Amino acid sequence: MAQLASAQEGVVSRLQLAAIGVPRWQTVAELRGERWARHGSQTLATYTGPLTARAVWWSAIFEVGGGAALDGSTALSAAGLSGFDDVLHVSVPKSWHPRRARGVVVHETRRRKPDDLVETGLPRTRPPVAAVRAALWARSDREAATILAMSVQQGLTTAEAITEAFATVRRDRRRRFIATILPDLAKGAQSIGELDFARLCREFGLPEPDRQTRRRGPDGTWYLDNHWTPYDAVVEIEGVHHLEAAQALADASRQNELTIGHSRVLRIPVIGLRVSPAHYMSQVARLLRSAGWPG
Repeated sequence: MAQLASAQEGVVSRLQLAAIGVPRWQTVAELRGERWARHGSQTLATYTGPLTARAVWWSAIFEVGGGAALDGSTALSAAGLSGFDDVLHVSVPKSWHPRRARGVVVHETRRRKPDDLVETGLPRTRPPVAAVRAALWARSDREAATILAMSVQQGLTTAEAITEAFATVRRDRRRRFIATILPDLAKGAQSIGELDFARLCREFGLPEPDRQTRRRGPDGTWYLDNHWTPYDAVVEIEGVHHLEAAQALADASRQNELTIGHSRVLRIPVIGLRVSPAHYMSQVARLLRSAGWPG
């Protein structure tokens, strides 16, 4: 029992205890002695106090019942995703009659196959499958694009793996939107700002840039957000973190080195793309024309 609890963040289910032969009287004694704590109808913690995040995930699996697995953004968080807050998502195969659990969104899905799940540990879908589900279940198209970009940016999966997992989706209200996002991810866009910029390039009739191109500098390797190689023109899309002192210094040094090397560089804040897209895309067009683009 101790080995089982240790592998599950200190929580066990009543079914597990019965399976390994722990008598009911012992469970009652541990609870009355306040050495254990009850969480929901199926989960027992072998300690008192609040559950850790991973223990909460295990508890969700126990409470929902057989066949349950973390899915969507929750499965991505279990795989290491950071910076994305969402409700707790669990999926079960269709017609498995899951129990309802407080604070848990349960999805019954026909799409889930046995090889969608990781093989050991906390039951959860593999990152590419989880990313697709998270995008399908997102509250908006923008949130869907954000979770896809973050999954690739943080190294949990690749655009190619997501595309392969997405191929199994035949019908969904967001299918067409996701299909427009995936090619940009495959070409190197790694943030919602870069996805917005790719869309704006198409809307304004600008040539498509190369993305995340590698450039060697005196202080290491850089990756340029958008680079029109024939014209040596560069556009960097800058989120809020670029305002932090260390990042601002690094950005300035990189732009200086690019300028010394005769590259033409524009830096566009993400907020600028959202509030004044025409203004900044006009600057991009002028940059390209000044570099020889005939458009």
